Amino acid sequence: MPRKFADGEVVRGRWPGSSLYYEVEIMSHDSSSQLYTVKYKDGTELELKENDIKPLTSFRQRKSGSSSSSPARRRGSRSRSRSRSPGRPPRSSRRSVSASHQADLKETRKDILEVKLTPLKSFGNSISRSNGEPERVERVERNDIPHKSLQEKFHLSQESSYVSTQYSLRPRREEIKFKEIESKEEEVVKKGPASSRTFDVTATQTRDLEFGGVPGACLLMLGLPAFLILLLLMCEQKDPSLLNFPSLPAWHNLWETRVFGAYLLWFFFQALLYLLPIGKVVEGTPLIDGRRLKYRINGFYAFILTSVVVGAAFFWGVKLGDVYDHFLQLALGAIVFAGVLSVYLYARSLKAPRNELSPASSGKAVYDFFIGRELNPRIGAFDLKYFCELRPGLIGWVLINVVMLLAEMKLQKRAAPSLAMILVNSFQFLYVVDALWFEEAVLTTMDIIHDGFGFMLAFGDLVWVPFIYSFQAFYLVSHPNEVSWPVASVIVALKLCGYVIFRCANSQKNAFRKNPKDPRLAHLKTIHTSTGKDLLVSGWWGFVRHPNYLGDLIMALAWSLPCGFNHILPYFYVIYFTMLLIHREARDEHHCKKKYGVAWEKYCQRVPYRILPYVY
Repeated sequence: MPRKFADGEVVRGRWPGSSLYYEVEIMSHDSSSQLYTVKYKDGTELELKENDIKPLTSFRQRKSGSSSSSPARRRGSRSRSRSRSPGRPPRSSRRSVSASHQADLKETRKDILEVKLTPLKSFGNSISRSNGEPERVERVERNDIPHKSLQEKFHLSQESSYVSTQYSLRPRREEIKFKEIESKEEEVVKKGPASSRTFDVTATQTRDLEFGGVPGACLLMLGLPAFLILLLLMCEQKDPSLLNFPSLPAWHNLWETRVFGAYLLWFFFQALLYLLPIGKVVEGTPLIDGRRLKYRINGFYAFILTSVVVGAAFFWGVKLGDVYDHFLQLALGAIVFAGVLSVYLYARSLKAPRNELSPASSGKAVYDFFIGRELNPRIGAFDLKYFCELRPGLIGWVLINVVMLLAEMKLQKRAAPSLAMILVNSFQFLYVVDALWFEEAVLTTMDIIHDGFGFMLAFGDLVWVPFIYSFQAFYLVSHPNEVSWPVASVIVALKLCGYVIFRCANSQKNAFRKNPKDPRLAHLKTIHTSTGKDLLVSGWWGFVRHPNYLGDLIMALAWSLPCGFNHILPYFYVIYFTMLLIHREARDEHHCKKKYGVAWEKYCQRVPYRILPYVY
């Protein structure tokens, strides 16, 4: 049975023999007896069952300052509480309660039985227990029990959206009646005039907007398409230079309806392959409402069928190399399609139920248009985000590389492609095949489980991936570079090193997520968290916090090295990808810290380096 609370977590523990809950810190957990050792603020240590412990968020915090740090401190303040009982409601609340309801409350007070607190007798910091119950107890006189009246004071907390309640010392059979009456009282107070309400259960939450908020989203949506066109124009220059700004071509050289139609044909062809009833169906991660969507894993089959169709077209005389002549127009067509798709996604999200919205959405129209408002937009069983994540852009990336290889042979009048072009095509082909073979792993990524489907992912999947990730092959068509076999051997070794780190780290992570008790993973050390999940602190994930990112960056460098060092343009991908992964790592750290709390802080102490060992 997995434990619920992590070591070091601050929670509320019930004092044995009573209904009072006090703030305690989890010290340790005994897996055999399933008991938690907790420490109260006055230094008392006890062992409690899991059902006697509750998270702080399950209580409603009071604005008034009556402390519940320990039973001893409560007994010491009994005389003060009599003069002004913390259980007495504010006058405004009392006025809103009907006379008949007040009579019911008085009658209930008469029926409540007095009980005697029987705490464990502690010797130092150890407590003796048998079968989870105290062996040695000490009787406490009735006058020492800190009483509370039936009603509670409701106040809006300035520091939290939760309102905390101290529980009364009553037998279990009276607790049920107490809770029912308290619930009725709350309803009466809520129905009263707005001026008499002293609490608010719908406190608004403020969100930290990423990417610079609304201004940053606007800048990215306008700047990224323009920057992509600029990069492609610079790459077509004979002597590309950052100081030599390329002239913008005429509109008819940028847009051609026939090319846009070809892009639409490609997109819907991949959509047709996605709908084929081949491949297994798996469930994604649980959603907010508990549902788990189903996904068909057939990306690798789609890649094979696409390769067969493209190979047949080439055999029948279709000149694939001519796509290079319309590459800029194809990129602009993809940009327009991504923009139209983003408008459709935002429009349909306005009618989406609240529980289907993305955790990243903010309520601000421009930002939500960028980040995505709906988490999993679907047309029937067709999942738009999941489809775009791997299919049109990723498979299109390989096809573009093949087009560039043929264009190089044609323009450079070569009987065979250059070694540099072969290296780039081979490296990136392996990367795409790996992603499609392990397609199921994408279901646990931040793109799928956190970000909505808006302009950011639509543009990234359909435009940025195929046209920027293929930039090295596009560069080599006009700027050939001869690579010797010894240099090629070093580059291949670097690529394989990065791939081994990338694949082994991801495989270890995915295997652990599927079955943490897998015997093959028994040698790995973990840190338990309050969510019930464990964090890996050994193996690849004890090396750095994101070893898969490290492998990704090494492979990105290997893709660019065959282009030589004549210009920085082929290395734009490495620079961009480094910035992307650092930003993604920061987002991941932020989410993990909120999710795992103290356990994540311990993990960061055990694994101090984020991506690059001893550097970052």
